[in-house]
Amino acid sequence: MSSNFIEAKKPLLLFSEWLKDAEASEPNDPNAMAVSTVDESGMPNVRMVLLKDYSEEGFVFYTNFESAKGRELLASKKVALLFHWKSLRRQIRIRGNVEVVSTDAADDYFYSRPRGSRIGAWASKQSRPLESRFALEKAVAEYTAKFNIGKVPRPDYWSGFLVRPTEIEFWHDRPFRLHDRVVFKGVEGGWEKTQLYP
Repeated sequence: MSSNFIEAKKPLLLFSEWLKDAEASEPNDPNAMAVSTVDESGMPNVRMVLLKDYSEEGFVFYTNFESAKGRELLASKKVALLFHWKSLRRQIRIRGNVEVVSTDAADDYFYSRPRGSRIGAWASKQSRPLESRFALEKAVAEYTAKFNIGKVPRPDYWSGFLVRPTEIEFWHDRPFRLHDRVVFKGVEGGWEKTQLYP
């Protein structure tokens, strides 16, 4: 288990410790996170995705930019993330601004995916109406034939987002709902830490 997080001074280091703890205790996808966006009317959307990378710059995930989340993130440039690890009784909330990752980063990750997943990126019109399962399977077969030889190229509409955090909150369950909460807010030159009531 990680050290007393109330005393932590660097949110990314604490995030890394908690993710390592989750990797040791969560049976499936310790890097799963909820991604919240809003549409053009301000109505919120949330879905689960997988964190693929993180650094001092921020948190990275990949998607089809023509999907609902892709369109909403490109329009608003803002996002909220949530990690919840039930086995550890912990969660981390992140809010921030998004930007598109570099072409090189998108290519590197895309070509690291299994061939079937790369075909799927071409075959799936993500978030749009699907007339039947057969239509999806037919599209998979067509793109499998099209890219039968050589590597499957990355579609222009498939890339990644870098979330540059402006706020990171760490939450840990305590008895009688008297939970521990610490929030880090980005300030010029670093982070300002505040302990919150449960």
